[in-house]
Amino acid sequence: MTLSKGKSGWVVAGLLLSILMASMDNTIVATAMGTIVGELGGLNQFVWVTSAYMVAEMAGMPIFGKLSDMYGRKRFFVFGIIVFMIGSALCGTASSIIELSIFRAIQGIGAGALVPITFTILLDAVSPENRGKLMGLFGAVFGLSSIFGPLLGAFITDTISWEWIFYINMPIGIVALFLVAKGYKESPTHAKQKIDWLGASTLVGAVISLLFALELGGKVYAWDSWQIIGMLTGFVGLGILFVIAEKRAIEPIISFAMFKIRLFAASTMIAVLSGAAFIAASVYLPIFIQGVLGGTATNSGLMLLPMMVGTVVTATLGGVVMTKLSYRTIMFSTLFLLVAGLGLLTTITADTSRLVITIYMVIVGLGIGASFSVLTNSAIHSIPTANRGAATATLNFLRSFGMMLGITIFGILQSHLMTRKLTETFQGGETVALPQGIDLKDPYVLMDASIRESIPEGILGRLLSGVSLSITEVFLWSLIPAVLALLVACIMGREKYDTKAEMEAYGSAH
Repeated sequence: MTLSKGKSGWVVAGLLLSILMASMDNTIVATAMGTIVGELGGLNQFVWVTSAYMVAEMAGMPIFGKLSDMYGRKRFFVFGIIVFMIGSALCGTASSIIELSIFRAIQGIGAGALVPITFTILLDAVSPENRGKLMGLFGAVFGLSSIFGPLLGAFITDTISWEWIFYINMPIGIVALFLVAKGYKESPTHAKQKIDWLGASTLVGAVISLLFALELGGKVYAWDSWQIIGMLTGFVGLGILFVIAEKRAIEPIISFAMFKIRLFAASTMIAVLSGAAFIAASVYLPIFIQGVLGGTATNSGLMLLPMMVGTVVTATLGGVVMTKLSYRTIMFSTLFLLVAGLGLLTTITADTSRLVITIYMVIVGLGIGASFSVLTNSAIHSIPTANRGAATATLNFLRSFGMMLGITIFGILQSHLMTRKLTETFQGGETVALPQGIDLKDPYVLMDASIRESIPEGILGRLLSGVSLSITEVFLWSLIPAVLALLVACIMGREKYDTKAEMEAYGSAH
């Protein structure tokens, strides 16, 4: 594949639009769900809208990554973006929550191809001397989508209508498709390999079983219900079958041989752990700001902008300094900031000023940014060019998996801690004067300004204290994966981005 400088720039622009569109759709729906449920109904089924997208995306990532190694990047990129746009168009026409969930699954299939293949095309299309800076830019966009998505979703829903959070993907997708399809000329030579159908089917089944169990557990079904136990049992059984299938497969969907490479194994482990830690701050800081400090939904989203700035800084810097510093040095330094930032968040209370919280958020953002750019390069450092699609797909799959686990585990912890704090606050059977229908065990009820105003000031203060303590304890628990990620960074070795070696590989491939 050969690209002129001009074409390379257009391809990069198309790839940036693709990664922004696909990764942002994980979060853009969140702030519009209240309006969507109000129009379509199905309050008891709305969880499927998010779950369907995430399950389809995560299940597709390693499969499409491997297929792109076997049959070419471009065809699966085009497939992914077309399917994503079809799913987006259908979502805007949904007349029920069930329809919307099905259409979101179609979107997720497209995203499962787009996210890993976009990063792999970038490795193919951009010369090694420019790759570090562009990886920093892509990493920043990928990381910022989780923060920018809710803001954009709220703005579009308030000013236009919720359908346009899906329709907006159409012009973006068309431009991205044109730029990449026109400018990216891929080599027609690829290694034709046997498709690992057993591995693909067991992987999809295991992912679906686990993610639905995590999404529905404690919400739709009790954790000890036969439905959740059945799904978890299915995950374990299919997971065992997947491992057996991959060990026997000639060309496995996820090659366990890659995990024998220390740098790849360390990079993917850091992605899982740092993703789980970061999601705690992304989810619970807005809840703290809106539920404890009394901010509006929009303000709570805007309060995440300092974290976004920090993420951009280290994502960009990480990509630039990869040729000068080892991956270990970059990741250890930034993950130390992540640990420090989360540690500082454990000290916030209802009396903490927003300026102080903003500073802590910048530190957290600085701590996570490099993981979105540096880990992609460190993961493929010792991986042959022909297998880089599978490697980047595995990294992104495991990062998403870590975030999903983080959301679920920290959600369970926060709910338990909230119940315990409120029990301690109102122990002894104290009668409190609350408006009818308010459940003291529900922290989210305090995010409604009108309800807050109806609660007596003395009682409200004690409720806010309970919410605050439960969230800061979640930040305390999130230090566990953050510290583990920091320790894993120590074993990454002394490797750094080798421009000369990459130039030789780039030249032989082009």
